[in-house]
Amino acid sequence: MSSLAREHGARSPANEAGSPVVPPGDFARARWERSDSIDTQLNTLYTAAVEAVPTAAGRTSLVAVGGYGRGEMSPRSDVDVVLLHAPEVPVGDVSRLAELLWYPLWDDGVALDHAVRDTRTMRAVASSDWRAALGMLDARHVTGASSLSQDLRSAVLADWRRGARKQLPELLAACGQRAERCGEVAYAAVPDLRDSRGGLRDGVVLRALVATWLVDVPHQQVEEHRAALLDVRDALHQVSGRRSDRLVPDLMPDVAALLHTDPDTLSRHVRGLGRRTAHLFDLTWRRIDQALARPRRLPGRASRRPRLERLGDGIAVLAGEVVLDQHARVDDDPFLAVRAAAEAAERGLLLAPSTAARLAASAPDPPDPWPDHARRSLVRLLGAGPGLVPVWEELDHAGMVHRWLPEWDGLRLRVSDSPVHRFTVDRHCIETCVEASTRLRGVTRPDVLLVASLLHDIGKQYAGDHSIVGALTAEGVAIRFGFGPADAAVVGFLVRHHLLLPTTAVRRDIDDSETLSMVADQVGDNSRLALLAALTESDARSTSAGAWTTWRAALVQRLVAAVVGVLADRAGSGSAARPEQRPTATPGWAVGVPSGSYRMRVHPQSDGTRVSVAAHDRLGLLADIAGAMAVSGLTIRAARAALHEPAEADPAGSLAVSWWDLDANEVDVAGLRLRLDRVLDGSTDLADRLRSATSASVARPALVAPPRVQVLADVSSTATVLEIRAADRTGLVWRLCRMLADARVSVRSAHIDTLGPQASDVVYVTDDAGSPLGEEEAALLASGLQQGLAVSTNPTRG
Repeated sequence: MSSLAREHGARSPANEAGSPVVPPGDFARARWERSDSIDTQLNTLYTAAVEAVPTAAGRTSLVAVGGYGRGEMSPRSDVDVVLLHAPEVPVGDVSRLAELLWYPLWDDGVALDHAVRDTRTMRAVASSDWRAALGMLDARHVTGASSLSQDLRSAVLADWRRGARKQLPELLAACGQRAERCGEVAYAAVPDLRDSRGGLRDGVVLRALVATWLVDVPHQQVEEHRAALLDVRDALHQVSGRRSDRLVPDLMPDVAALLHTDPDTLSRHVRGLGRRTAHLFDLTWRRIDQALARPRRLPGRASRRPRLERLGDGIAVLAGEVVLDQHARVDDDPFLAVRAAAEAAERGLLLAPSTAARLAASAPDPPDPWPDHARRSLVRLLGAGPGLVPVWEELDHAGMVHRWLPEWDGLRLRVSDSPVHRFTVDRHCIETCVEASTRLRGVTRPDVLLVASLLHDIGKQYAGDHSIVGALTAEGVAIRFGFGPADAAVVGFLVRHHLLLPTTAVRRDIDDSETLSMVADQVGDNSRLALLAALTESDARSTSAGAWTTWRAALVQRLVAAVVGVLADRAGSGSAARPEQRPTATPGWAVGVPSGSYRMRVHPQSDGTRVSVAAHDRLGLLADIAGAMAVSGLTIRAARAALHEPAEADPAGSLAVSWWDLDANEVDVAGLRLRLDRVLDGSTDLADRLRSATSASVARPALVAPPRVQVLADVSSTATVLEIRAADRTGLVWRLCRMLADARVSVRSAHIDTLGPQASDVVYVTDDAGSPLGEEEAALLASGLQQGLAVSTNPTRG
């Protein structure tokens, strides 16, 4: 088995209908018979034509190219044929020969796509145009001077191999443009069997890539996939009576009947073939890219190995892919896959197929429910933006998604009943997560929004209203993922009502108080309304452009604004912001901290470590502690800080106590204490150290949504309360606290939390006199923080 075959794997989920839906050979035999019939006709015509033009004998030949050359003549295929001649044959004789060949074919109604070329011109064109090269690589001698055909094909093949480094980037760009234009066989609502990603053209390109000798491709799998798709196209041509490669829903029943199956099985069969072909196609191009990126090896000099960049926890980056290193504990860590996937998706990298396959085969089953750290990693993955799509596809191809979410099997490659959908149901759910990742700043629970986005159409595999039946399934899945009953109920609520806002906005009078009261009764509070509005827009945008027009968007936004007013009237002017939790007494271990010093305690937790620090308060103290942890390579998951008023006998002033929850299961206490010492005494330049750490880290894509900082009015009468929502990233806590210190405001308490890919922080600040900031001063501070936080785009927090 080739290395690519091992990476691609042989897995075919049951609902992909990977086995043929018709007896193998029936359509293939018909294709060869059509090609053979054309061969016979051309032989007869050529023999007669050469007798009329004797100068052409021995110096001309007919060459089949394209589908005809490959013996893939579908019922409505063109006959692609080239009249090849030696350069010395007179032009007039060549023209006369061509007329004697082409006119009888046209008279017989043959759909002829012909060309006349001399061997020198043909080779020159193929060496500079990848389209011509691909045609000649599949060329097949039909009749005439066989040496002419064979010599040219050998020369074109040699030129193709020599010029691969120049022509392959152009070919890759063209394949990408075609996929953008035609969608994917696996996921498009109406797949194009020839031009969509994973279709017949990609199979032809794979054959050409094999011919470069740069990569090895499992030839048998490629040809089996192509043959099965060709069978479906032949049936489509017979049913439609015309040359059409789009498998439209109206023709599906008749095509399925001709293939002795039902429409649903046929759809999954075709999409499964496209999915596996596209996976192999992408994998082949990745190996081609790696081969092209390697410098040419000089004689006598060993080739340089790719650099392995470790990310920790058994995960590393190699040649643009996330892989496992020698420290990975695959056999006893059920959640290594979700952490590796989150790292890959957040960085915009690919998860190595061999890594995904190994994890799916060897990782133990996850416990029920998932622990907190695993749930957080899953939410990071779902909130990674566009990087989620290829990583999720790789996980699903390997079988990992089934192990996490068996309910996904019922969605895989399922076509939506609504014609407005541009994707299959499974891809639509993933695209909804991508859209939701751009709306996390507007909700209090981005983790709940992302999981609801993944599951909002989970009910489409069951009988009944998919929103109602799906809500029960989604709530159970959320509990399995480690959400508490209350949060799982919100996920179920979002799934149950994900069509409430657009349906009401379009079909009801949104100026009617009864309509507004009905919606307000169902959503209950502003937090759930914001979540529902974000899910509504994400769902619609991932459906199609027609599902979220300017008109629909305006109606939904008007409805949401009106319901906010109703909820405000019912609840008064209260705020949903988290309350400040002010301690009543200094913890015993923190009593008596000497002036100018600090005290630290480390508490191992079941899914990380908690570090507590007590020191006398000063401007920038929290920034220094957060910065010391960041330069120590520690990821801050959550933090709390509070100010304790001094006892009368303590002249050093107020005591600041902070609690930091870290992802790391083991913390180098001595190393962290040394870093804190150097930061607090001013011998370490945090700005310089964090800038170096950021530039040395693996590059990540830019943020999909800007940070948001707002002043929460009427929350506290003794402090100004700021809410900060931003993408999780290296040094974020330090940067936030540093900007607050530079603004000369004191942090009275801080509530720092990470929900998936989003930091959700609330800080209570005062001026030098311990009073709330003025309205204008608070607004300026919020604006400055928002601009400052937007500067860095490197996620993962410290």
